[in-house]
Amino acid sequence: MAPVILLGGMFSGLFTPTEAAAVADIYALFLGFVVYRTLSLRDLPAILVNTAETTGIVAVLVMVAGALGWCMSISRIPQTLAPVIVGAIHDPIVFLLAANVVLLAIGCFMEALAAMLILIPILVPAAIGFGIDPVQFGLIMIFNLILGTIHPPIGVVLFVMSRIAEITFEQISRAILPWLVPLLIVLLAITVWPPLTLGLPHLLMK
Repeated sequence: MAPVILLGGMFSGLFTPTEAAAVADIYALFLGFVVYRTLSLRDLPAILVNTAETTGIVAVLVMVAGALGWCMSISRIPQTLAPVIVGAIHDPIVFLLAANVVLLAIGCFMEALAAMLILIPILVPAAIGFGIDPVQFGLIMIFNLILGTIHPPIGVVLFVMSRIAEITFEQISRAILPWLVPLLIVLLAITVWPPLTLGLPHLLMK
């Protein structure tokens, strides 16, 4: 029921993603104390300390990713590379494939929001110039940056999952690699076949 409560609450407008985290905490505590009775008040200090440690790790990663994004923005690396790439490309499909490579590479090292703030003003106008639908390109950008959160060497989500599973980051990085293959196939599909992403929006607009 957790996904139903969280996603249903957010999509219905009952609470924001931040509030959803609090609801998830309350739901987990309710299950632990009342339904399964696997938790006691004595367990709470250890749970809170473990949560603080995991949050601290993620906060440091986000901070470093934000600093890296700031350095890249100040040095104008994306602004320099993107026009060169776009200028050398004359085919929409080739542009999308090149954009995927750039987004995947940047998503491995930068926090998603920082990457979007830097790259959207550069890549979206170029995509529109190639006649690519903004909805399709937006989904491609988001999908790429989501992959970055589970892709070594940074992979913020991988750090959290390694803590939960109590295994090393190296172990979970190796384990995630086979699962990236179907995700990359989906990414390729939504890149080369626009109806996969535009079919439903166009149907709703009729």
